[in-house]
Amino acid sequence: MTTQFFCPYLDSEVELTEEREQHIAETHPDLLPTYQERIAETLADPDEVRCDLRFGNTFLFSRQYGKGRKGRYVVVAVVSDTVPRERNWIVTAYLTKTVTQGEIIWHKN
Repeated sequence: MTTQFFCPYLDSEVELTEEREQHIAETHPDLLPTYQERIAETLADPDEVRCDLRFGNTFLFSRQYGKGRKGRYVVVAVVSDTVPRERNWIVTAYLTKTVTQGEIIWHKN
């Protein structure tokens, strides 16, 4: 089963496949399954969007939850494919204390 999240930045639905959801739950159990709504919130209203420097067709959406030293960012990595068809899909998502990977291409005012 595939879950769909709307992303205004991409003006498109973003897919979370069962296989990718299982990957996230296994490698980042602090995020899934408890905080799946934070993936949706991060895609719908990110604080920042970065372009992954290693993979040019991958966007890193981030949103901070909590403030100060206890604050954490949810980062959702979305691959935007055009071949063989247009498709946006989540490759991974995780929690982190800081977001340093990628180049900032959009920031919330």
